[in-house]
Amino acid sequence: MSTRDSKAIVRIRHRRVRQKVTGTISRPRLCVFRSLNHIHAQLIDDSMGQTLVSMSTLDSQVRGKTDGIGKSKKAEIVGTLIAERALDKGIKKVVFDRGGYKYHGRIKTLAEAARKAGLEF
Repeated sequence: MSTRDSKAIVRIRHRRVRQKVTGTISRPRLCVFRSLNHIHAQLIDDSMGQTLVSMSTLDSQVRGKTDGIGKSKKAEIVGTLIAERALDKGIKKVVFDRGGYKYHGRIKTLAEAARKAGLEF
């Protein structure tokens, strides 16, 4: 499978997921994006088109903790910290948007860390 085909497959899968998943103010969407080296997570209220909370491995709070560790461990740290930020803002329940990626590896690790830290989805 070429790179172009795999990216197209992710885009198709993401469109299919987004038809079913929407975020509201009471239950925002936890959207995940992963690149080759980094992972990003946002809590989005789709009714207003607004990002409520965001976190990534590029965040200054995470950068110091992630030197020399694997990508899955970085995803776990991001999941824990986004859950903490969400709880600080009073958000407990979210809808998980895996962004067209399969639910395994870094995506699964981030989701499980967010659940363990107190988010419900």
